[in-house]
Amino acid sequence: MPQIYISVGTNCNRDYHIKMAVAALTEAFGALKLSSVYESDAVGFKGDPFYNMVIGAQTELPIHQCVALFKAIEDNYGRVRGGEKFSGRTLDLDLLTYDDQVCQSPVELPRAEILYNAFVLWPLAEIAPDLSHPIAGQSYAQLWAQYQSEQRIWPVPFHF
Repeated sequence: MPQIYISVGTNCNRDYHIKMAVAALTEAFGALKLSSVYESDAVGFKGDPFYNMVIGAQTELPIHQCVALFKAIEDNYGRVRGGEKFSGRTLDLDLLTYDDQVCQSPVELPRAEILYNAFVLWPLAEIAPDLSHPIAGQSYAQLWAQYQSEQRIWPVPFHF
């Protein structure tokens, strides 16, 4: 069964939306592997800080159905579509990896932001440290150890 990793982010009613994302993804996939929850400054715009995490799951769904499911969950929790790309989010769910698939359609895999955003790479390295990035060829732990950026991110205590 394919292993997927999902990025979860919110900067609106953060505790609620993180909990609802985990509940909806548990309902869809069953057992999940959860990273810690991290707080980070908004990247690319001025806005409230985000809560972010990465969730691992196994699925029989093909890539396009995973993406459709994530959009439906986002919409169910008030995601506004068609607004500014860099803006506040009630809930943002992104498919980061689908096994070791490399593709551009129906979405880019692995997702490019894995290598550029601390709020994606750190939690991914936490729950899949030995898994190798299918393009970079290094483990997520190695990529995190080499990561250099001015992005501010810190783990926060969180109870589900």
